[in-house]
Amino acid sequence: MNVKSKINFCKDLAICALKGGPKYYAWLGFLGFFVMLWAYGWYHQATKGMIVTGLTDQVTWGIYLANFVFLVGVAAAAVTVVFPAYIYKHKQLKEIVVLGECLAIAAVVMCLLFVLAHMGRPDRAWHMIPSWAPIPYFHGIFNWPNSMLTWDVMVLNAYLVLNLICAFYYLYKKYAGREINKRFYMPFVYVTMVWALSIHTVTAFLINTMPARPMWFHSVMPIKFIITAFAAGPCLIIVAFLVIRKNTTLKIADEAINLLSQIITWCLGIALFLALSEIVTELYPSTEHSFSLKYLMFGMHGLTKLVPWFWVSLLSMITAFILFLIPSIRKNHNILPYICILAFAGIWIEKGMGLLLPGFIPSPIGEFTEYTPSWIEIFISLGSWAIGLGVFTILLKFSVGILTGEIRYNGDDGAGGPAAVPVVGNAAATAPKDAASTGPKPWDKGKWGGGGKKE
Repeated sequence: MNVKSKINFCKDLAICALKGGPKYYAWLGFLGFFVMLWAYGWYHQATKGMIVTGLTDQVTWGIYLANFVFLVGVAAAAVTVVFPAYIYKHKQLKEIVVLGECLAIAAVVMCLLFVLAHMGRPDRAWHMIPSWAPIPYFHGIFNWPNSMLTWDVMVLNAYLVLNLICAFYYLYKKYAGREINKRFYMPFVYVTMVWALSIHTVTAFLINTMPARPMWFHSVMPIKFIITAFAAGPCLIIVAFLVIRKNTTLKIADEAINLLSQIITWCLGIALFLALSEIVTELYPSTEHSFSLKYLMFGMHGLTKLVPWFWVSLLSMITAFILFLIPSIRKNHNILPYICILAFAGIWIEKGMGLLLPGFIPSPIGEFTEYTPSWIEIFISLGSWAIGLGVFTILLKFSVGILTGEIRYNGDDGAGGPAAVPVVGNAAATAPKDAASTGPKPWDKGKWGGGGKKE
């Protein structure tokens, strides 16, 4: 591979992030507002400590880890695009499979931001790095293999690396106009698919291995995590696909979107079945182990803050499931984004606030303490989402530009070809005359930087 083409690949990615149309800048500006709130929140949390949060001795996990658990599932859901594309040879999904990997990268970035926020200060991360003779300054305890948290950190970071390799290798090859080396690429793809299941399974093990928390202590938890992940993740992917199709020249076939909506339907139905089974199992014998679920559904001792969240979540999921069951509605791509948002929001509540928080209420010694996230936590959470969505937007924009041929590299690879011509920005001004005079110009195919309309 040519070093020059790699340098241009990185330069074009940077240019792609900075250049765009009014819609692009407006979207980034909207996200930027929440990033400013995130910086404000981080300043207060880093300088004053965790006292600025709503966490207590009884409820030690709050909105940060609730979002973390949910987003691990979103990251794992990329497999709903990768698996049909490479195992079942789904042609329409295979053409856009890299977009699913972009979602996985952005979701893992958000996961890491929420973990850092839960730590209180970023510098505390070094306590997880064990002592090593050549670098004696790290004095953490990795505690592997005993700690589930250590397993979670390992699989999550490995998943990020795998997706970075798969996505950027694929994009670079397309950018340089070279063939994919399947003997190198496909093993990473297969490992990534298996790894996607492992990250959410390990996250489920993180909580369902605590016998002192009866609400989490059951073996169905990993299955429930994966099923809800495969329902929520494709919802976000479908919305992204429809936005891309509307605003760029990339063609995303209806078959690809319809397959994802079918996956959502099946997974959402199974998730509801598991949720209702859990309710019956807990409430029918009605032992003290059901106190957390009773508190979540009806409130206990006058404490009812989570009750509206639970019922809104359940009604949202049921409504979305019924609408997904009707083919004429499911295949109506004008209505589909709203159903996806409804299902996504319902699962976010059910898997985040509706699962993590009641697990701490009551405490193992029977204390009932409610948790309300502080404004600092809300600012940091919104900002973390905004950063992740910004990363997702830039990756999608760059990927779409390469997939449509609007961003590509026509350069000298050392074999005596024409001079390097990175096709971005004002590429026409730098293109050699012989290249500019033959055939359609790739930069004439669309305005990748803003809206996708032909110039």
